[in-house]
Amino acid sequence: MDVKDILGKVDHTLLDVTATWDDIKNLCDDAMKYQTASVCIPSAYVREAANYVEGKIAICTVIGFPNGYSTQAVKVFEATDAITNGASEIDMVINVGFLKSGRYEEVCDEIRAIKNACGSRVLKVIVETCLLTQEEKVKVCELVTKAGADYIKTSTGFSKAGATKEDVSLFAQNIGENVKIKAAGGIRSLDDAKAFIDLGADRLGTSAIVKIVKGQEVLGY
Repeated sequence: MDVKDILGKVDHTLLDVTATWDDIKNLCDDAMKYQTASVCIPSAYVREAANYVEGKIAICTVIGFPNGYSTQAVKVFEATDAITNGASEIDMVINVGFLKSGRYEEVCDEIRAIKNACGSRVLKVIVETCLLTQEEKVKVCELVTKAGADYIKTSTGFSKAGATKEDVSLFAQNIGENVKIKAAGGIRSLDDAKAFIDLGADRLGTSAIVKIVKGQEVLGY
């Protein structure tokens, strides 16, 4: 697997609360130059970014972020608004408390409702693995599959920990055949990226990989 293949699976991400439009524009420039899968940005910048990139790169944004405890109606509105503004991919956070309370149908219904709002656009479901038991991780694979989402995603990157190789491997064993995996949070090297992809991740949420490649170019690698 060469670097170009890895970059093609990267959601080049900037979700810092202090992110400015100049920061987002630079992110978009790098994503277009290095042909990443998308940029993943705050929803407030989606319209500007979509106008700026003019279809040259997919725009991804997050909803119910980072805690996931907004109501279903709010999340559906967020998704619809983001799509209207030009988002082509949505990363939603589940209600972790509902999952832990055994309110499985509500978790499933929410994912399904947001997928309906997304239509043909990609929906990735963030389950925040660092907060879940092994049994809950297996159960949420079932729910994400049943609800018809496109991806299950490990982490927001804003909680106690990010993606682990063990969790990606567990997902690969328990998701349905139509669900893909996004590993996010703590992916800081090309070796990390390769390892997650080898275990079954189809997308990587990270800001580090493009920075590494840019640094290698400066050094003449």
